[in-house]
Amino acid sequence: MRKTTYGHGGTRTDGPSRLSRRALLKYAGATFALLASPAGVMAAGGSSLLALRVWPAAEYTRITFESRHKLTFKHLLLKDPGRLVVDLEGVDLESVLLNLFGKVLDGDPYIRLIRAGQNRPGVVRVVVELKAEINPQVFTLAPVGEYGHRLVLDLYPTEPVDPLLALIQKSSPMDAAAGESAETAAPVAPVADTPPGKSSASGGNATARRATPPTSNRKANRLYTIALDPGHGGEDPGAVGRRGSYEKNVTLSIARRLKRKIDDTPGMRAMLTRDGDYFVPLAQRVTRARRVQADLFVSVHADAFVRPEARGSSVFVLSEKGASSSAARWLAQKENESDLIGGIDLARQDSHLARTLLDLSQAATINDSIKLGRAVLAALGDINTLHKGAVEQAGFAVLKAPDIPSILVETAFISNPEEEARLNDNAYQEKMADAILRGIRRYFDNNPPMQRAPVARMG
Repeated sequence: MRKTTYGHGGTRTDGPSRLSRRALLKYAGATFALLASPAGVMAAGGSSLLALRVWPAAEYTRITFESRHKLTFKHLLLKDPGRLVVDLEGVDLESVLLNLFGKVLDGDPYIRLIRAGQNRPGVVRVVVELKAEINPQVFTLAPVGEYGHRLVLDLYPTEPVDPLLALIQKSSPMDAAAGESAETAAPVAPVADTPPGKSSASGGNATARRATPPTSNRKANRLYTIALDPGHGGEDPGAVGRRGSYEKNVTLSIARRLKRKIDDTPGMRAMLTRDGDYFVPLAQRVTRARRVQADLFVSVHADAFVRPEARGSSVFVLSEKGASSSAARWLAQKENESDLIGGIDLARQDSHLARTLLDLSQAATINDSIKLGRAVLAALGDINTLHKGAVEQAGFAVLKAPDIPSILVETAFISNPEEEARLNDNAYQEKMADAILRGIRRYFDNNPPMQRAPVARMG
């Protein structure tokens, strides 16, 4: 049996492998309300469960069982009280109990506790006691990357979380005059468009440019909304640095800092496609941005390459006619594999949405994306070496909103030990967020968005 698993939160933690069998069964009996006696456990046998992971979030909670062999199962949703029952065939109960240890958090919005026991010979019953009514999606995933066979339980609320309502409830503080409506914002201060500078490889010594005071003729006629997309999450860790840093953690930290800065900017507000360590499919990230009628979409990542000396920041946009370089094509292919690693139920994908997102006849949107990318890339050049001095293009699935200028920012190479260290430094993350915000503000200063087109209300 594997002695280490990827525990909650995405960090690699030692499982309770030092517990004696007696202590384990005693804990299981007290905490998980076993459905059978220890004697039944000993007689059950079966293949070992490699891991059990729980990823709680407001949008949904995911439970993942992982095994070397394909999992055979049946499931049933019960009420009064609410329970999701899963019968696993040919699985060793002891390995299930070992992997259940400490996986459910008190703050999980949907799970009260998980218990397991030997239902009958050859069948382990796992009972998920629920806090709220759910609409479960249960599916299996074939082995991919470092994962074996997976059984996924996605616990969605019966009333889905509305990203637009959530954004309104957390609307950014406004410096507008009293009586001004929520959709009429204070002016966004223009930013001087100076040539980009390049710092040394160590970065962090450049001085941030100050925004010029707002002028009377730059008043925005509505609130600008920016969708921030922290790359990867949950089952999908993204790239892993040589010191063990996970891309998904770095991107979330930088995106949260950037959101705070945007929310503190008069006339602007931001939403996060994910605000925790959980997986969001690529198409859903785009859908959430369109649901809040976002003016811009910024996906935050941390690059990786097989050679540790690769370094620098990059900005990518969607391409209609193929990648601008072989490296851009390779990166897009790698990022597009996120759905395979994170795990989506292909049988439930909306074909109409897929056709919409795969429609690349969006030259105007791509042109605006390039303008945004150039503004952000210039600002990144103030704090870090640029891996490429121009915006690159490739077929990134997450950039395929047909009506939202979208960019993917590779903040630095997490595979480079020096840049990995900086990506984990709070002060450097602040500078990275400042730089991206400067680029966004320069873009808005030169390209104030028009009134939203009706297509932006689809989704």
